Amino acid sequence: MHLNLPEKLYYTIGEVSKAFNVNASLIRFWESEFSVIKPKKNAKGNRYFTKEDIKNIELIYHLVKEKGYTLDGAKTHLKTKNKDALDNFDIIRKLNKIKSALEELKSNL
Repeated sequence: MHLNLPEKLYYTIGEVSKAFNVNASLIRFWESEFSVIKPKKNAKGNRYFTKEDIKNIELIYHLVKEKGYTLDGAKTHLKTKNKDALDNFDIIRKLNKIKSALEELKSNL
């Protein structure tokens, strides 16, 4: 999955939900279910997500939506293999970006 987010320090929940093509309510639900998602909130209660939050949401999205994990299974996976899971997921994500760039180059030839 390739996220189309601009380079910023903070992202609104609307930007995040649009990038993942899910409803904002799902992002709020995952925030309540997974302790690794900790957006900053202003006085009005608006959520502002950091790049670290985006990485965690991307990992949760991968586990739940792409791999078919249940929420409990994803929580367990994050707790038991948090460092290894993040490292492996980062490697896979980078390889997929390289693959898509190479496919784009191939189609342009």
